[in-house]
Amino acid sequence: MIEKERMPYRIAYLGPEASFTYLATKGLFPQDQLLPQTTIPGCIEAVAADKVDLAVVPLENALEGSVPLTLDYLFHEVDLYVIGEVLLPIEQHLMVNQAQKEHWEKIEGVYSHPHALAQCHKYLYYRFSHVPLHQTSSTAAAAKYVSEHPEQCIAAIGNASAAAKYNLALVQPAIHDFQFNHTRFFVLSKQNHRLPQLNTDHQPKTTLMITLPKDNRSGALHQVLSVFAWRQLNLSKIESRPLKTGLGDYFFIVDILSDEHTPMMQGAMEELQALGCNVKSLGTYYLYKQSL
Repeated sequence: MIEKERMPYRIAYLGPEASFTYLATKGLFPQDQLLPQTTIPGCIEAVAADKVDLAVVPLENALEGSVPLTLDYLFHEVDLYVIGEVLLPIEQHLMVNQAQKEHWEKIEGVYSHPHALAQCHKYLYYRFSHVPLHQTSSTAAAAKYVSEHPEQCIAAIGNASAAAKYNLALVQPAIHDFQFNHTRFFVLSKQNHRLPQLNTDHQPKTTLMITLPKDNRSGALHQVLSVFAWRQLNLSKIESRPLKTGLGDYFFIVDILSDEHTPMMQGAMEELQALGCNVKSLGTYYLYKQSL
């Protein structure tokens, strides 16, 4: 929870209210103005256009991996910085309209975000393999839709807060396939600052987006990794994404457990540029753990 004497932030988040992104945002900014958006690009563009001060967007799920839309938008479309990272446990529940509570085993459709549907694949396959699955922009949007259609025997997958917010009956708890399920969220800003460190045991983390030299020389990626290795800079993640310029062209997202202002990190970024790499820093930030 960020508590500080300041003007309230205006914060865009992937809504509607009671989405997982809402819970992550509300937990970190309980006193600020939260403004729901219908899409991840909508959240990011709201910051870029100065309509809000910050945005909170999902980045990565422990079961389904990264959210490509977030990564690609930050690389290709905007110049924003990460000023904080939120880690939220994820629990997926099956919920229906109160009018259909007695008939939930005969549901004719399941609605949720694509990641949530994938996280519950085994349950849905063995219990409702014949039932159509419908994708929504968020788990809360699915819950809201089910609440608005009491005449339909349909279900949503989402969190307990969404069930309470939209007065749905939670008929099957914890239907996700694996118990360790967490999602990372980025707090984005136009300013390269960072939220205060609340836990001294959490290391600063820096995210770089790196494009390899255009000459496609052999061992280029090995050279990039060596820049960090000999400086003993610990990488917590490396991932590739299409550069959108042709097959086989990629950029790399690297998370380093270090402050970008340390001499070793400054030296690493200078060496990467000397190798012919294009380096885009998303800034240094701290981790905040939330609970449901």
